[in-house]
Amino acid sequence: MKDIKFICTKCNKEFPIDKALYRCDVCNEPLEVEEIKEGKIKEGNVLNQTILDRYSEFFPFVNVDNEIGLGEGFTSLVESKELAENLGVGKIYFKNESQNPTWSFKDRGTIAGVQHALKLGYKRIGTVSTGNMAPSVAAYGSKAGLETFVFVSKHIAPEKLNPIAIYNPNLIKVDGDYGSLYYESLKIGKENNIYFINSDAPFRVEGSKTIAFEICEQLNFNMPDYVVVPTSAGGNIRGIEKGFREFKNCGFIDRVPKIICAQASGCSPIYNAYNNKSETIERFENPNTIAHAIENPFPPSGNETLRIIKKNGGTFVAVSDEEIVECQGILAQSGIFGQPASAVPLAAVRKLKEENYFKGNEKIVCVVTGSGLKYTAAFEKHNLVAMECKIEELSDFIRDEF
Repeated sequence: MKDIKFICTKCNKEFPIDKALYRCDVCNEPLEVEEIKEGKIKEGNVLNQTILDRYSEFFPFVNVDNEIGLGEGFTSLVESKELAENLGVGKIYFKNESQNPTWSFKDRGTIAGVQHALKLGYKRIGTVSTGNMAPSVAAYGSKAGLETFVFVSKHIAPEKLNPIAIYNPNLIKVDGDYGSLYYESLKIGKENNIYFINSDAPFRVEGSKTIAFEICEQLNFNMPDYVVVPTSAGGNIRGIEKGFREFKNCGFIDRVPKIICAQASGCSPIYNAYNNKSETIERFENPNTIAHAIENPFPPSGNETLRIIKKNGGTFVAVSDEEIVECQGILAQSGIFGQPASAVPLAAVRKLKEENYFKGNEKIVCVVTGSGLKYTAAFEKHNLVAMECKIEELSDFIRDEF
């Protein structure tokens, strides 16, 4: 490992990076890998690189094991001129993270976390998740030959359970307060020598930086005005903001885009704290939203998300399930099928435009965090139609009906 430290995101206390550490022992806020001040992008053919290779100077690894990767990252950035016109904004792009190996952005943080675990000599990894993170950690653990533990809620739906179980981890349905399981897992990891790659683990945040790095390159370093991120625990939005900040430190870009934290109204603890002018989040009681991937009632990086977005100059927004479902359909009409949480940024843009937050000439990037195939139960919320016709009548049917 390079001579880099963990830093507390609140009190700035320093910690060694050659240990599995997650939160400050003074203020209990999340730790973060020390900010990069100097670095460059590795030259060469991106088709022959991994994200850890290309951006190696922005990671603390002296070298990486590319044998454990699955081809994560380098996802497309899709512009929709029609949607921009309909919304009344300058330009709108969608960073399509559903193209990652396990269909979500989580693979970026998982590969970084697994690398760190291996550097520290761990033979066991784990995570707490009922969404995108669980199959990601299970898949990478399997590829790396690591014993993998996945803790999920006792009430997880079979639709979500089986895509985790297929990788054959130690999959445990936990009966109890799921909101407390994150903190319990850190204790369990220490007692059982398991490296937990949870939602805002420092190296998961590091992996999310590459989303920002790629957006910069894909836009030829001409920055968008806003980047909208569906937010749950807060690790991904922290990583994206940090990535832009580090590229600015190194002279690649002249400014950091404003970051918008987008949540579902049915579970919006970070937005609520912002709206109440509070510096700390409170547990969201009785969460209920179709955007299950961001349904975290007490996000472990909630306070840090409040701090960084306020400093960044961005904002916070919450949207209803009705708005989410409608925007999932609109997004599909642009060729991208995202899970409900992935439609939250588009719903947020539309809502902010209606509230005159956007003036009409902005360039906006929405992060599509995961595939719609992650939650097919959402189909029930849409008016989907399939017609039927005999083959010999097909031509007449088309002529008469269309």
